[in-house]
Amino acid sequence: MAKAKIAYVCSDCGSEHNKWQGQCQDCGAWNTLAEFRVAAAPGRSAAKQGYAGAADGEVMSLSSVSVEALPRLPSGFDELDRVLGGGLVPGSAVLLGGHPGAGKSTLLLQVLCRLASSCDCLYVTGEESLQQVAMRAKRLGLTADELKLLAETQLETILAHAARLKPRVLVLDSIQVLHSEQVTSAPGSVSQVRECAAALTRYAKQSGTVLLLVGHVTKDGSLAGPKVLEHIIDCSMMLEGSSDSRYRTLRGHKNRFGAVNELGVFAMTEAGMKEVKNPSAIFLNRSEIAASGSVVMVVWEGTRPLLVEIQALVDTSGFGSPRRVAVGLEQNRLAMLLAVLHRHGGLQLGDQDVFVNVVGGVKVLETGADLALLFAIVSSFRDRPLPEDLVVFGEVGLSGEIRPVPSGQERIQEARKHGFSRAIVPKANAPRGGHGAMQVIAVNTLAEALEAI
Repeated sequence: MAKAKIAYVCSDCGSEHNKWQGQCQDCGAWNTLAEFRVAAAPGRSAAKQGYAGAADGEVMSLSSVSVEALPRLPSGFDELDRVLGGGLVPGSAVLLGGHPGAGKSTLLLQVLCRLASSCDCLYVTGEESLQQVAMRAKRLGLTADELKLLAETQLETILAHAARLKPRVLVLDSIQVLHSEQVTSAPGSVSQVRECAAALTRYAKQSGTVLLLVGHVTKDGSLAGPKVLEHIIDCSMMLEGSSDSRYRTLRGHKNRFGAVNELGVFAMTEAGMKEVKNPSAIFLNRSEIAASGSVVMVVWEGTRPLLVEIQALVDTSGFGSPRRVAVGLEQNRLAMLLAVLHRHGGLQLGDQDVFVNVVGGVKVLETGADLALLFAIVSSFRDRPLPEDLVVFGEVGLSGEIRPVPSGQERIQEARKHGFSRAIVPKANAPRGGHGAMQVIAVNTLAEALEAI
């Protein structure tokens, strides 16, 4: 047999180097290279056991490839199925990450207890004992008579049990504690995570098993382990939520079988994770007294609109350098929009501290929140409350123009469904035939938008 080659892999970008060095040449990160043993390439007999359709090495025309949709397996949670793209796909590898205490293990245990009555499921725990998992299931009131449990961290043993039991759904909690006999490094290292994830994904593809992996996150919120881990799996999801809030948001960052950036909302209760059917309602618990600096915007999350309240506080700065703080929004975009407001809106905020917050802990990643953000800032600066029945969305350009956003009609419909009677939107998103009793104000520039309020 050929000797295993030693390479040094960057834990940030996944690039390989022939020798150790302090800085990665590709991404520029320092002290991120870790030793990794590259296994010898398999022979022809081992390669023939690969994925279906590619095992023979046949060249096929695109029109002859079967395009029949794979039958998806419902998880029992509509919000989880939404993020997955419609359900669990056989032979797929799904990675679920999140901070400690976010509810990853609780959610997967609930899913498997629901699926165990209709198909074979195996829950492998490497961080908890079987008694701890049983206590959690009892506390949540779950029916776990048919669910099979295994407490193991060795990769070869887990694969042997999986080959014998042939489960339809396999959960491993978590990928950071697994280790393989073929790799000499400690569990959680780049080598172990990479080899274990590759072996498990290969088993899932060959057997058609749904593989669910639990992943840890670093202190900055990114997924722990090498970046190549996100390339191996088919779907990557992050379960987010602050410790002082009972609501959790499940966001898809990568999905080969559905839409990216899809959002699912759950509530952590004594009985486990409960899905929130109408997320806009929980984010619109506004104060009965009208306050300045608050406005409702409509953001597009995956395949549905979501109404979220945005708040701003503008106050005179007591220091030479004013503060710019954005929670739930990108801070660099806040600074850019303040410059646009000064140039095309005539408001000078150079001596003011600006604090912006998205209510409910939602992270807004799209540019459709620009106009609502500027309205909240102007409302706080002038100390004049905006109407309670007003909803706003639109992208603001550097020249002061209001650009259209995708799915404008669906956003207006969602706002009307929740009782909003006025909307300020880009002119290109305004409905041509009107929108019933709802007053829609179409604007082209930032000056027109400020004049409208």
